[in-house]
Parts: sequence; structure tokens; C-alpha cells
Amino acid sequence: MGATVADAAARPLHWVYDQKKLNNYIKGKKDFSFLKKNKSPFYNIKTGKVSGYNEISQVMFNTLLDGHENIEKRFKRNILKNFGPGSKYWKNLNLRSKYRKVKDWRSMIKGPWIHQNIIETVNNIKLKKKISGGVKVNESDGFCATLPYFLFGFDLKNLEKIFKIVTTSKTSYKYALAKFYLIDFALKGAKDPVKEFIKKFNKNSSMKTIVNDIKKIKRLKSKFNPIIVRKLGMACSYPGTFNSSMYTIINSKNYKDAILKTIKAGGCNCSRANFTGAYFAALKGVSSIPNSWINKTIPAKKILNQK
Repeated sequence: MGATVADAAARPLHWVYDQKKLNNYIKGKKDFSFLKKNKSPFYNIKTGKVSGYNEISQVMFNTLLDGHENIEKRFKRNILKNFGPGSKYWKNLNLRSKYRKVKDWRSMIKGPWIHQNIIETVNNIKLKKKISGGVKVNESDGFCATLPYFLFGFDLKNLEKIFKIVTTSKTSYKYALAKFYLIDFALKGAKDPVKEFIKKFNKNSSMKTIVNDIKKIKRLKSKFNPIIVRKLGMACSYPGTFNSSMYTIINSKNYKDAILKTIKAGGCNCSRANFTGAYFAALKGVSSIPNSWINKTIPAKKILNQK
């Protein structure tokens, strides 16, 4: 729920990299979540719906609701159904190819936007490849796809097989694993999951870069500044999307505060919102998510019905 609501809240301002335009869109608003009018320069979907990042989470969530046998096989089948040929995602991918010769073609996409990892995954599943994950980018799709599986109660050591259905990037897996450990610490009642993470992995060679980056970010702690997010990385790829999320987490008091800061920083806010939202929901509980936001989130009702 934390990830889904956060994604939907940020979605109308997804991929706005021009800070001047972004500031103009939110000018005078204390709460600029769920903007009624889409401002994403790439695609346009109804406010309340989620981006492709959280959509892959919904596909896994629904796969788990349908049963707990043959999860990998059914997840692949559901990915094809939701994102592959015949879907709105695939239709818009074809339109993108058509519009590339048109100036300012991106604003012409009406409907959802399929991500590179998912494009590769769909093609690899169609080719019946044993490992279907994409290889070209280091982004958050793998984390989002695996999040419901992780929250269902599967051990951290068993996540990689699900993760590789969507991406085989070692970089993406390392940063996703760091996210899962932070969320796990929060779920288990740690007062400061970031501190616990540093303590656990301080001497771990595979997490050395991540730990060092978090330590540097903690030293940056001051009044939140979107300019620092721009420097750390406001785009979709790791390590930037992780480091910017950590900066926001460290400098936020609660769920709403963190997500509004994520939106205000611009860029690929949805990829960051999925992690930040999941983290604060784990840390503070589902009651920390504003009810008004939950009511505006289209997939939220189905999640609530599973309580």
C-alpha cells in the first residue's frame, strides 16, 4: 500500500526534469500530490492510476492472490497479458516508434508507458528464454516486481529468482537488496533502519559502495533541497535513484512529508516514491498513509480488501 499510494501520488508529475516548470506546476500548493491535470511530458494516464513501476508490482500482487503454486510461471504469463501484445502498454510502444519522426512526439502518448526492462522481459518470455529479465538498464523495475513477493513472507535469500524474471542487472539486484533490508529492519521495529543497515553491512565488501554513499548522504543532512537530489541523481537509474531516495528518507519526518519531497525534487519521482513509500509505511504503519490519498489511488481498494 505504501508503494502504490506513493506512486499514484507522484504520477501526474512523473519525469518532469525541468525544475522551473515543476515549480510552476506546484506553485501555491501545500499538497501537490494527485494533480488532476497530467504534467508528465512523456505520457498521460488518469490521476489515481500508477506508473509502469508500480504496475509490475500489481501484476505480482495479483499473481500471489490467485495462488501460491507455480508463481514464476504464472507471473510470466501475467506479465505477457498485462504488458505484452494486445495490451495498452504494447500498443503505446508501437506508437512511440511511429511518432519518433514527429517533433515533440512524447506528449502524444495517451495511456501507459512501458519501461525498457519490461520490453525486454516480454520479448524474452515470448522467446521462452529460461531467464527473461532485461539487461540494458539498471533501474527499479526488479525491486517493484519483487516487493509483493518479499512482503508476502519469502526469505530475502529467495528473492533473486523472481527478480531475474524482470532484470538480470547485478547492479539493480544489489540496490534492490539494500532496499529490502532497510524495509525489513523497519518492519521488525528498528527505530533507525538506516543505522541498522550501516551496522550490519559496514564490513561487507559487496555493500561497501552503498554503505559509504549512505554515510556521505547522512553528512549532507540539513534542510531538504531538490538541488541535492539533482546532484545525487534524479533519473531512473541506480545508484542515483537509490541515493536520492536515501537523502529524502533521512531528511523526512513521515510518509506524507517524504512523498511530497520526492515529488518536489522532480525527475523519475515514481521510481523513488515506490521505495520511499514502502519504507515509511513499514516504519510508521499503514495508518501513516493519508486516508485521502488512499481514496484517490485506484488500485488501493483491492489491496485493502486483502487485510
